[in-house]
Amino acid sequence: MKNDKRQTAGTIMALVGGTCWGFSGCCGQYLFEQKGIEAPWLVAVRLFFAGIILVLAGFKLHGRENLRVFRKKRDTIHLLAFAIFGITFCQFTYFMAIQASNAGTATVLQYLSPILILAVVCMRELRLPKGLELAAIGLSLFGTFVIGTHGDIHSFHITGEALFWGLLAAVSSMIYTIIPGGLILKYDIYQVLGFGMFFGGIAMGAVVQPWNYGVVWDAGTLGALAGVVVVGTAIAFGLYLQGVSMIGPLKGSIMGSVEPVSAVVISVFWLGTRFTLPDFLGFALILGAVFVLTFAHR
Repeated sequence: MKNDKRQTAGTIMALVGGTCWGFSGCCGQYLFEQKGIEAPWLVAVRLFFAGIILVLAGFKLHGRENLRVFRKKRDTIHLLAFAIFGITFCQFTYFMAIQASNAGTATVLQYLSPILILAVVCMRELRLPKGLELAAIGLSLFGTFVIGTHGDIHSFHITGEALFWGLLAAVSSMIYTIIPGGLILKYDIYQVLGFGMFFGGIAMGAVVQPWNYGVVWDAGTLGALAGVVVVGTAIAFGLYLQGVSMIGPLKGSIMGSVEPVSAVVISVFWLGTRFTLPDFLGFALILGAVFVLTFAHR
């Protein structure tokens, strides 16, 4: 009975954490559509302040040990590479995809990243995909085709810009997953992700110079920004990681797939985003590919 309660609590935490990620994407869409904010500004601000939140959480949990990632030069360089080419690139392409389309479409297209990771694994192992892996690849390709064309090869129902940034978000998400490698095994997530976001925010800020943007500061802007920075970072990661620690990585990865579903639902009911039946079919095919691949590698 006690284990059942733990499993239930962990499942709820993972689901809520994934939903918070979807909600943060919708907050970004709100800022783009309603407040005229641009993706580069949002990414610079989000990374910097989210990084500070996670770094402070790391110090609270581990004290001075939160700095041990900097004791080895090689790990420090690895962390900086992850900050720029992993986190910053991933966040930039994702929010650019939202700006070009909507939170639901961008999040679903980003979920093509496991298929790309599979391609990298197959190349490393010098083998071809097999069994359920082939099924996952087929589902993902067909899903992308349906989203883009609605089944009519003579028409395009998504802008080229949206498709470009959505697919690039999937590539960047793959890189974001692969780059940290051993860092995640050696150090705490708050050290790797916290300092990675913080340094990425500094680098992005130096290029974007967010202080030069004319942002309209009102309750809507502050609330949506808090949704991106606080809800989409501190709350989402905290709940999701705690949930995964209770139910295991397989169930956790499945529960995390609620992110694109929540992004679609929230964008429909909150932001009035319109999707058609072929859109939902394409979304289902891509998410189905993720589920198939998850079970293939369980």
